Parts: sequence; C-alpha cells; structure tokens
Amino acid sequence: MTSVVEVRRGSSPVVLGFPHTGTDVPADIRARLNDNGLLLADTDWHIHRLYDGLLDDATTVRATFHRYVIDANRDPAGTSLYPGQNTTGLVPETDFDGKAIWKDGEAPTDQDIAARLAEFHAPYHAALATEIERVKALHGVAILYDCHSIRSHIPFLFEGKLPDFNIGTDMGKTCAPQIEAAVEVTSAAQGYTSILNGRFKGGWTTRHYGRPQTGVHAIQMELAQSTHLATETVPFAYDEGKADRLRTHLKTLLRRLEALAADLKP
Repeated sequence: MTSVVEVRRGSSPVVLGFPHTGTDVPADIRARLNDNGLLLADTDWHIHRLYDGLLDDATTVRATFHRYVIDANRDPAGTSLYPGQNTTGLVPETDFDGKAIWKDGEAPTDQDIAARLAEFHAPYHAALATEIERVKALHGVAILYDCHSIRSHIPFLFEGKLPDFNIGTDMGKTCAPQIEAAVEVTSAAQGYTSILNGRFKGGWTTRHYGRPQTGVHAIQMELAQSTHLATETVPFAYDEGKADRLRTHLKTLLRRLEALAADLKP
C-alpha cells in the first residue's frame, strides 16, 4: 500500500503543507464513488508541482490520499469551518458544486469515517505535527504555509470570481502580524488580485497549528486555479507559462517569510 503521507525534510523555518494534492483512492472506496465522484474534480491540481523547488530547504508534508477518502483539512470532530455557509465536510457527500459523489446507498457511514480518521487523517497530521516541532526546535520558530487551490468560479460556495490569492489567518489569530502583512503585500503585486480572510479564512490545519505565542505561525494560501491551469475543467492541465510566472511570484513570497522567521522567536 502506498504511504498515506510523503515527507521531505529540510532545515528551513518554513514548512509547506499539501493536504489536497493526493489522488490515491483505495479500490474499495473507489468502487463506491459514482461517475461524478470518480472525476476527483476537487483536487488541488498540480499544487505540489507548482511549489516544488521554490525554497531549496523547505520541509514538505503531502497527503497522498484524495479528499473524497477523507479531508485532511477538516476538523476530525466534524465541526464545520464555516457555519451557515455551503461547504464540504470531513468525508464529503458532495463535490464543490453540491452534486453527489457517492453511488446511491454508498455514502460513508460513521464507522467508515472513524476508520478513515485512523488510517489517513491521523497519520497525515502526526507527520505534520512532528515536522513543525522539529523545525521549531531548530529555529525557535516554525512557519506553516498551507498550500491550496480551487476553481475561480463555484457558485455553490461563493458568488462571482475568486481573487487570485486568498489568504487565510482566521482573522489574524494564526500568525504574527508581520507574516500576514508580508503575504498580503507580496500577493497584491505583479498584477495579481488578492484578499485577506475573505471567503477562505484558513482551514482546520491553519487554525489548529497556528499558535503565534508558542512560536508556531500558520497561514493558508488558496490560489485560484486560473492562475496556473490551462482550464479549470477536465483534464485540469498545467499551464507552463502561467505557472512559471506565478512560481516567480511565490518564490519571492516564501523567501520573505523565511527571512522573517529570525525576528519571530517568542
């Protein structure tokens, strides 16, 4: 069986999290998905490729399983991140358009969810927590930058077109103001659009690990897929030209975070 999490250790104070780039679905779970679910449309397509090599010595932690198996960026207790708004749960029953992803009668049960928490969700977060603590021991501080993407138009989740850069810090609770400001200023440069704590304020990962007072800072970056994909529909192809331009911008952003770390020790 393929490992549910891939870890690449580095000595930078920055840790990159990738909870939604995985496309592995065990055969018994895949057999329960309907034709719509089998598209795996709500993947953060090519995001680990987009960030690859931008910080030479960054630690990366990547879930290899798909979010339809279980969502590594949701509260294991099942509590909604956005009460009162359309969203998807710990084990989604629908895609981002509100359409069913499971065959009739095959939606995951409470027993299924408990098993997947133990087999997939918990190992991913155990690995992420270990790397955050290791990096913090090296530097006295760790900066978790959680890497995400989403289609720029999803009427079920939000109105209109999403900005290019969607920065989430749970209203400033998950990182130092210097980090928030650096990301916000950098994101708004070079003709890109950005918003801080708009529709996406940081998922469970950001909110769970971000404890600035202890030296662990967390920030979520939700990129509109129009910034790096040729199309936001099947086959979700990577656009080299768009991506190369974006990678230059992201590299500047990550290096600024890395440089800030020395001033953030509690």
